Amino acid sequence: MKQRSFCSLRWVGAATLPLVLFSPTGTAQVSQDTRITEEIVVVGEYLNSDQVNSVKTPTPVLNVPQSLTIISAAQIDEQAFNSISDIIEYTPGVNNSQGEGHRDSIVFRGVRSTADFYVDGVRDDVQYFRPLYNLEQVEILRGPNALLFGRGGTGGILNRVTKKAQIGESFTDLNVGAGTFGDYSVEVDTNLHTGDKSAIRINAFYEDLQNHRDFFDGQRIGFNPTARFELTPRTTLDVSWEYIDHERFIDRGVPTNESGTPIRAFEDTIFGDSSDNFTTLDANVFRAAVQHSFSDELKGNFSALYGDYEKTYQNYFASDFVSASESPTGFDQVEIDGYVDNTERETFNLSANIVGEYELGTTKHTFVAGAEYIDTSSDQDRFNTLWDINGDDQLFVDVIDGQFNLRNGVITDVNGSVIATNSGFGVNGFGNGFGADFNTPGTDINDRTFVDVETLSFYLQDDIAITEKFHVVLGARFDRFDIQVNNADPGAGSNAGIRSREDNEVSPRAGLIYKPIENVSAYLSYSESFLPRSGEQFANINGDSDDFSPDVFENIELGLKWDITPTLSLTAAYFENDQTSAARSDVDDGTFDIRGLEIDGFELQLKGNITEQIRFVAGYSNLDGVTDGGTELPRELPENTFSAWVNYDVNANFGFGLGVTYQDESFTSDFDIGGDRSNEPTLPSYTRIDAAAYYNLSDKVRIQLNVENLTDEQYYPSSHTDFNVTVGQSINARLSLSAKF
Repeated sequence: MKQRSFCSLRWVGAATLPLVLFSPTGTAQVSQDTRITEEIVVVGEYLNSDQVNSVKTPTPVLNVPQSLTIISAAQIDEQAFNSISDIIEYTPGVNNSQGEGHRDSIVFRGVRSTADFYVDGVRDDVQYFRPLYNLEQVEILRGPNALLFGRGGTGGILNRVTKKAQIGESFTDLNVGAGTFGDYSVEVDTNLHTGDKSAIRINAFYEDLQNHRDFFDGQRIGFNPTARFELTPRTTLDVSWEYIDHERFIDRGVPTNESGTPIRAFEDTIFGDSSDNFTTLDANVFRAAVQHSFSDELKGNFSALYGDYEKTYQNYFASDFVSASESPTGFDQVEIDGYVDNTERETFNLSANIVGEYELGTTKHTFVAGAEYIDTSSDQDRFNTLWDINGDDQLFVDVIDGQFNLRNGVITDVNGSVIATNSGFGVNGFGNGFGADFNTPGTDINDRTFVDVETLSFYLQDDIAITEKFHVVLGARFDRFDIQVNNADPGAGSNAGIRSREDNEVSPRAGLIYKPIENVSAYLSYSESFLPRSGEQFANINGDSDDFSPDVFENIELGLKWDITPTLSLTAAYFENDQTSAARSDVDDGTFDIRGLEIDGFELQLKGNITEQIRFVAGYSNLDGVTDGGTELPRELPENTFSAWVNYDVNANFGFGLGVTYQDESFTSDFDIGGDRSNEPTLPSYTRIDAAAYYNLSDKVRIQLNVENLTDEQYYPSSHTDFNVTVGQSINARLSLSAKF
């Protein structure tokens, strides 16, 4: 087990270069310490606690007819958030899924997603752990969002808003930090004034990864230069390049036992290969955007993105468990499975938006009209394990006193004797997936596909102010989703070869907003979204999947938003989210049943400054649902979640923070209604307490200590299956130093 000891701050050199970017929906004008106060009314220009970039029009949060949460760069720093999952812990209506230990995975109001992620409004659906080093804020919208984002977004979306170059400013922000288990990081944010009409900005970071679990390590590198040019007084150009290089150990946690609880005796056991469980990502993403103001009432922007991604993840993991009392050997047994998965993806995105304001009779209108074209190619393959002892891809192994030994594909017993060797994973062993000969003996091929996707979209939305108190929002989006899949796996049988499908979908949105007084709004909204049968990662078109229309998600939401003071807001919402999905009948294969997911719930959020010294954010959600035509309860759907964080500035130099997160128990797999809940695999409920203290050594230098899991609670926050349950991190601390130049 890893020892806890503070390591000294280690400085890691980070390269610097020109910065870039823009949001296809707008451009950030607010830096972390609010150096810039300019507001240009264009798409998504507002980036602060009461305005949201993702809705594509200059609309205050008070007038947006749906639930959303904005997490600022200041909040990310105060709570020492290091990942998307950290943010989700403190957001109502959403919770984390494990993501097989190699990707962000969020459950938006009961709908699990690994692809509903965006950067400046542009789709970011490759599976990886997204960094936070270059962000102005994170926006989480709940409910179906097809009008703004197209396919997916069935339960919600998460949009990261990146930092942009600031004309007329020169500054450098530096942050270094180190954690209890030896992890450390360096972040640099520098803006260079290069003339009256141009600037460059560079965000870069290096992170060394460690945590409480044996063998866990890794590193992440991010480098994001951006540049801004004022081409004319009415036209600006933003360009950017982001390079991402990530590598980390894959830990898929521990199994549950016959009573349905995670096995606490395995808290320190890794059911993976100490050297060969890992994921890597190498990506280059280029963005460009032009914004133009045609007049005071009409603005427009055009953006382009090209991304090239190479992703590999390979892992062994527990896929079943038999207790000593039930196993043939008299010892606890865990079934070990594994695979290597490779993805090469290129994506090209073009989008354009026009935002305008006009009056028609006594009504005032704010409209957005846009179009988007996406061309994505994705080459994917997977090889399974192949154990020499049984010629299968799965193998039961004794686990004696919690001891399990797997290294370089070889399993040994407690005495060091070889039990089994994996002879699969491609021609030359583990990790040689791309270019492998699929007909070579001694390999266990799972799949090999070549995918091409083209999407063409048009959308229009009008926010109509009928009176000062009544607003109506109406809109619709048309998407043509065209996919072609070449299944090159020679063992696919009738599913081999090329298949294609085209879906043409219209997704409506409507909202009614009533403002009895200026700082209060009540709303009723309806929205739809759809998910093609190819799934989020284009993997399911073969077989029966291409016979059916896309799944359709409908959301009805009733909400209230109240700006209690100019710096403190309360939001509440009740919603119903229904999925309609066709599936082959279990009784008659020639017919189909309508199945799906039905979720209803209630959310509360309070956020802002209670006094000049006290900042507070709290959220609560209550969720209930059924799936598969009402016969099952959904997995990873805690009935109640609660979180709160308070910062208190004792004086101008010193302050502290305290936080708590609570999550109800939830199932690790869908549960048959009427079954025996006493032994259903379950994530137990938990309460975690976090804390922070910070001191300003000067007006430019700050030292901060954050402690996570202050009471050292043993908890299990998420899962992927019944036998892949995440072990929550034990008490740990992070010491950081930030400076401004």
